[in-house]
Amino acid sequence: MMKSLVTGAAGFIGSNLVRHLLDHGHTVIGIDNLSTGRKENLEGVADEITFVEGDIRSRELATELCTDVDYVFHQAALPSVPRSIKNPWAANAHNVTGTLSVFLSARDAGVERVVFAASSSVYGDTAELPKVETMCSRPESPYAVGKHVGELYGNVFSDVYEIEIVGLRYFNVFGPRQDPSSDYAAVIPKFIDLFFRGEPPLIHGDGEQTRDFTYVENVVQANRKAALASSDDVSGEIFNVGCGERITVNRLARELKSLTGANVDPVHGDPRPGDVRHSQADISKAERAFRYEPTVDLKDGLRRTVAWFEQERELARSSS
Repeated sequence: MMKSLVTGAAGFIGSNLVRHLLDHGHTVIGIDNLSTGRKENLEGVADEITFVEGDIRSRELATELCTDVDYVFHQAALPSVPRSIKNPWAANAHNVTGTLSVFLSARDAGVERVVFAASSSVYGDTAELPKVETMCSRPESPYAVGKHVGELYGNVFSDVYEIEIVGLRYFNVFGPRQDPSSDYAAVIPKFIDLFFRGEPPLIHGDGEQTRDFTYVENVVQANRKAALASSDDVSGEIFNVGCGERITVNRLARELKSLTGANVDPVHGDPRPGDVRHSQADISKAERAFRYEPTVDLKDGLRRTVAWFEQERELARSSS
């Protein structure tokens, strides 16, 4: 039986990944400091995993948790471009120091492979579409810088030490358990929550910026496939994980308005510093290396996500 450690296990992607790994027969250890993660995200599976509330920057703790583990799925991070611009020190501490701690601990404990969450933000605001892994990185925020540094460390560790490290550049992941309440919440959960409340969501800029929104189920299956792939195909490599399509934020808002049955329209504000104009993934490298295939398209993913948030609202009302 495979034994896996998931960092950021109580976060949005981490908690979905925990469930996916359990469904595929993994024994799972999870760690989260709950700075942005929530224990509620692990409801229904908490008794099936070993969960530790702690910080990955503790080398002693991280090494202890990596011991006798086959795979580490490093999802822990301090997310959000705007948050990183406001507090670059904290972004660096979590996303650079934290990642280095995980890589070192995995190396020292003899872990076979680390699959870590990289980010499409490293491409910056280049005009070329779709984004291909061979493009030069042009980070435009402290968050993107931190993710790029993680990639550099991953490549060096794969070359210098006897450990295989694989980076997955996520493109705007969305789905169940994504927190809409934070000031730095991602656009889809925030829009859904506001539409359900009958409040107009705020679009930064003209809304014609595009994103490759990727349902979380696609991302978690990419993680497991990358962990199990041939070393020659993935060790020290970076892969885009998206759907290979893009949609404007204006159109996204119209789709969510329809799915939620809202009667309000979005309002527009100033563009945000550090935001890129257009983003779309070329996923052919991941398709070749570990047969990545997005199984849930945008429309189906939006329907599933809205249905999940609606169910959560009903549960909250019934329990109040």
